[in-house]
Amino acid sequence: MACLVSRTGRHLQRYDDLGRRQVVGCIPYRYKYYSDGNISDDWEVLVISSQKGHKMMFPKGGWEIDESREEAALRESLEEAGVLGNVECELGKWDFISKRNGTFYEGFMFPLLVKEELDFWPEQNVRQRTWMNVKEARDVCQHWWMKEALDILVERLNSMHQHKEQSISFCAII
Repeated sequence: MACLVSRTGRHLQRYDDLGRRQVVGCIPYRYKYYSDGNISDDWEVLVISSQKGHKMMFPKGGWEIDESREEAALRESLEEAGVLGNVECELGKWDFISKRNGTFYEGFMFPLLVKEELDFWPEQNVRQRTWMNVKEARDVCQHWWMKEALDILVERLNSMHQHKEQSISFCAII
């Protein structure tokens, strides 16, 4: 059973040596299934609305002192998008300025291979979640640094797919 209350406040918030707030997010993704139940090589990502519902993005939030970056990414995915899964290798780190209040941030992004989509989650009343293909997600995502993270994820998954195909072809030759 997952906790159905979001963390609040900034008393556990991490800041780097330059005073930038550290945030962690993830790109939830899943593979599509064929009608026969087999997994395809096609995949889609989950985007969420901002709390006010005007912008679309990937789940992200403050990295707190009592958790690892991976734990923070998983927590934010649960709180904001209502999904659970496997946090994979970090996509990168970005420095950016919040347009809303001019604050400097250091952001880390991870892929999250979704294993479970919850019917109830902490921020379900203030956010919408939508599965879409990569192009659609890139078009609607409001943050340049999240778009860059998505590009890295696409490159990584395409590379893994090509490696898998090459391995299968090599095995067929032997």
